[in-house]
Amino acid sequence: MTPLITENMAAPMQRFTSILCRVSPSILQPLRQYQSCLQRLPVRVYPGVSSFLPPSHSFCKAVSLQDAEAAQAEEALSRYQDRPWEYLESEEYIERYGSHPVWFGYRRNHKGGIPPQKTRKTCIRGGKICGNPCPICRDPNVIVHYQNVKLLEQFVSPHTWMVYDPTRTGLCQKQQKKLNEAINVARDHGLLPFQIPYVEFTGEDYSNSHGAVTTTPPPPSLTSGETWYKWYGQIVPDEKEVAKAKKLYKDYLK
Repeated sequence: MTPLITENMAAPMQRFTSILCRVSPSILQPLRQYQSCLQRLPVRVYPGVSSFLPPSHSFCKAVSLQDAEAAQAEEALSRYQDRPWEYLESEEYIERYGSHPVWFGYRRNHKGGIPPQKTRKTCIRGGKICGNPCPICRDPNVIVHYQNVKLLEQFVSPHTWMVYDPTRTGLCQKQQKKLNEAINVARDHGLLPFQIPYVEFTGEDYSNSHGAVTTTPPPPSLTSGETWYKWYGQIVPDEKEVAKAKKLYKDYLK
């Protein structure tokens, strides 16, 4: 009886093993992913509880480096938000821009050799940055602030102290509006100079000797039927208009 039982049980066992071999890749793949996730978790040892990871566990160096770089970038961005003028003195800015302004060499993507007369309204639409953003939108560390004088001076002419046109610098209309407001506030606080046109005034501009400025003539002696101004008596009114006025105000002319 034993040989018969073993022969009868051998066929189902072979089928089960063949099915398991086929299904095993789909079962082992999530297990491997779960194991890789466990390897990235930090090891915490509590008193009286044994750790579920071996002591010879090594963390993923690539993931740790990426996290460190992301944390460093976030820390630098938060520091530049509080003190945006420090970015223009940092090594990162000098390495990227050198001694040139942030808009130096910028060219917007457009068809043909003639650029459009107006820049785009904004570079960020729906939380996404468009292709080839303006010099301020492409660098998150460049922050427009009225105390960031070195950045504002890059958009002001050193000869006339007039703000450069956005078609020259390539700024979008949204950033150009912020820039104009920051420049006006900086000028009000005395951080940026501005030129006032000199106009020389003379005493002749306020005198009444020329023909445009005269004194009021004295009233003439009125006689019966004579008008105040002689030219008023030469005007001949239209009879139709006079009839309409008399008809309209007949109750008041009695």
